[in-house]
Amino acid sequence: MQKLHLSQTLSQKLSPQQIQFIKLLQVPTAELDARIEEELEVNPALEEGREEKEESTQEEFEDSYDDDIPTDDRDINLDEYLDDEYGGYKMQGDGNYNSDEEDREIPISSQASLHEQLIQQLNYLKLDERQKVIGQQLIGSIENDGYIRRDLEAIINDLAFSQNIETDIDELEEILRKIQSFDPAGIASRNLQECLILQLERKEHPDDPVIMHALRILHDCFEEFTKKHYSKIQRKCELTEEETKEAVNLITRLNPKPGGISDGLVRTQYIIPDFILTNNSGKLEISLNSKNAPELRISRSYADMFDAYDKSDKKDKKLKDTVTFVKQKLDAAKWFIDAIKQRQNTLLRTMEAILQYQKEFFLDGDETNLRPMILKDIAEKIDMDISTVSRVANSKAIQTEFGVYPLKYFFSEGISTDSGEDVSNREVKSVLQGMVDEEDKKKPLSDDKLVKMLNKKGYNIARRTVAKYREQLQIPVARLRKEL
Repeated sequence: MQKLHLSQTLSQKLSPQQIQFIKLLQVPTAELDARIEEELEVNPALEEGREEKEESTQEEFEDSYDDDIPTDDRDINLDEYLDDEYGGYKMQGDGNYNSDEEDREIPISSQASLHEQLIQQLNYLKLDERQKVIGQQLIGSIENDGYIRRDLEAIINDLAFSQNIETDIDELEEILRKIQSFDPAGIASRNLQECLILQLERKEHPDDPVIMHALRILHDCFEEFTKKHYSKIQRKCELTEEETKEAVNLITRLNPKPGGISDGLVRTQYIIPDFILTNNSGKLEISLNSKNAPELRISRSYADMFDAYDKSDKKDKKLKDTVTFVKQKLDAAKWFIDAIKQRQNTLLRTMEAILQYQKEFFLDGDETNLRPMILKDIAEKIDMDISTVSRVANSKAIQTEFGVYPLKYFFSEGISTDSGEDVSNREVKSVLQGMVDEEDKKKPLSDDKLVKMLNKKGYNIARRTVAKYREQLQIPVARLRKEL
């Protein structure tokens, strides 16, 4: 049996103005110009320049808004625009600005890609067409870092199915060795050991004792080398401590990734700071980058056009359609200008709150003066939602006399001290880095020793936290930091 019943639900929805603001807020300064240019192109009611003092016509068309004029959906579901969860308060792993809009133009280098360079070198060899196809297949299997990790048997199958060429391991390895003689040295290696050996074999003086010792270490003691078991290497290769040290130093200067930037497209994203911080005799002043404050206005001619149409007879359908079109464009222009102004206000309020919170750092640039600060701290200070603060911090930067910093640099968790104070984890990381820099590399400090040293300095920190910070600082474990 079917029944009818009433239900009441409460849901959040965003107006077009709010959506406009959210999208503009997360746009980095480097892309704001392009976004404004795009809006100017699609909306003839929007112009560059300062607003004129007399805005009576604008007020008239706002007040004479006719509800029967169709507009875009005014109530839009919140989920459609807030499906990007804001990052955690630690701000780790947050990417730069990312939207569904088309990619903006980024400078791209015009140099030939690695694969193109290798193909050019392949063409210099005296190979028949069949061998060239096999060589091209091998080059096509080289990954970004310069290695061929695909099994040779699989490449043989690829040649049979895609190129109708029957070959075997011997022929494939013969052509592979030719490719391995190309520049850069170590290219087309199948593993790190082969990569390092290929580079050593191409040294100018292969009979140099240091090179010979290094090759012997790579051939006979590669596992011990990767684990830095130098005493085992000395015994196995019958080398003195000085000979081992010279050979190991030579190996560590080789390139483990011969491919480098192998796609050949060096995309350079220039950082344009959103804020400029100046220190006037101890008084800190924040200003917006001029690119964040464009001068926009509503077209006077469009406003006059609407005023004239609105006062005329609206019974004519064509005229009514014209009024609708002009009204929509004027509305869109006003919303865009308001969204830009709201963006400027939100950026400044957020940055001023961060400035007050981290004032000691901005005065002297000392990282140890950074206070623990999370998104919630700033959101409560400026009475805004955490997601709004996240959008500002995610893709914005500030220029100081100490350099340019992304805003998320100033957000960090806190670590308690013996005195009961909370200090930023950046301070702890700075102290940890200093300990590792000053350690005896022959007897590097283990995580347990680092914990004890930090505890003596008053930082209440666990071993797992030290290990996490060490990994974030890209410091290897003690065994791998050992030197001869």
